[in-house]
Amino acid sequence: MATDAPSTLRVQLVEQPRLQKLKEMFLSKFGTAPEFYVRAPGRVNLIGEHIDYCGYAVLPMAIEQDILIAVKPVKSQVVQLANTDSSYLDFSTNVNNVQINKTKPQWHNYFLCGLKGIQEHFGLNNPTGMNCLLDGTIPPSSGLSSSSALVCCAGLVTLKANGKTLSKVELAEICTKSERYIGTEGGGMDQSISFLAEEGTLLAKSKGLDWKDMSRLHDVQSGLGVSLADMLTVVEAVLHPEPYSTEEISKCLGISLEELRSQGLSQNTQDVSTFKLYQRAKHVYSEAARVLEFKKICNEAPADAIQLLGELMNQSHISCREMYECSCPELDRLVDICLQFGATGSRLTGAGWGGCTVSMVPTDKLNTFMKNVGKAYYQTNVQRLALENNSLFATKPGSGALVFVEA
Repeated sequence: MATDAPSTLRVQLVEQPRLQKLKEMFLSKFGTAPEFYVRAPGRVNLIGEHIDYCGYAVLPMAIEQDILIAVKPVKSQVVQLANTDSSYLDFSTNVNNVQINKTKPQWHNYFLCGLKGIQEHFGLNNPTGMNCLLDGTIPPSSGLSSSSALVCCAGLVTLKANGKTLSKVELAEICTKSERYIGTEGGGMDQSISFLAEEGTLLAKSKGLDWKDMSRLHDVQSGLGVSLADMLTVVEAVLHPEPYSTEEISKCLGISLEELRSQGLSQNTQDVSTFKLYQRAKHVYSEAARVLEFKKICNEAPADAIQLLGELMNQSHISCREMYECSCPELDRLVDICLQFGATGSRLTGAGWGGCTVSMVPTDKLNTFMKNVGKAYYQTNVQRLALENNSLFATKPGSGALVFVEA
């Protein structure tokens, strides 16, 4: 259940080659054996892109690829971090002086986010020092949430080392907030699925609402008390497709440019001069509706469920590409190739602008699909050909397969 604490398992290392190898590397690095191991999986988002932080539901799924950390609490108040991948440099810091550099998000800063989140939640004045060795199998920058998995894993490490307990929901909420130390303003999807997975505003002003109290598009829908379909009608009636300048937005809201920047814009958008309000709102409301329809089809399981789900995935990618503009030529090409070679549905997953696609593929077509997609996508790029075996992988829930292909 979601209210439970994260599970603890006792395993025989001789039956876990990866853990045994990590233990040997830990012994070589720190001179002692680890006391415990912590794991957090990555995730793929089946549908529902860029809407979680707008207040809407999404449909992510945990994957086998993960972050694994071997840990030994120590008496000194120092955290020493090392990585099995030698390209990631060692790092150490005093646990009472955690500094997170937003401008240069190196790998250890994500660990520090989780560490700091737990420290501040419990008000730990003298937290336990730790030696930690990390091993990750989530391809970095692939849109499969390697950074959030690291934050979650670090939060769980700190929790265990300091003898504290939290429910999965509480831990997910803390890790969501703590990742913002590094500047990631996510909605909590990545952290929630990492802990909770189980196997198997312009609009407001025009409608007479108090827009200053609304930070998410869902708040507008709730304030109006209408359906998602109705909100799409509102978008068409109120917003124009042409980009809005900051001056036009200020005029619509009846405030000065200075007030707009201080009250309506985030730190990352202070210098943006135009905003595509129509396109972004249309994507959010239509994507939120697709998520609900996707869930409905999964629950009701009609005879043509696979075809219907695939169509929703395809519509989602089109919206991500045209309305939210978070795709890129490489991802668009990859989606086309996946559909060409037998995918029922294919779309980008993760934030976009690079990363990977998720495709729904019949099991009997999987091997041919993997071979043909790899050949078609990498045939013009000799350097990427060497990455093929590491970039194409699949999980097989039930009778079908979900395939993740990195661009």
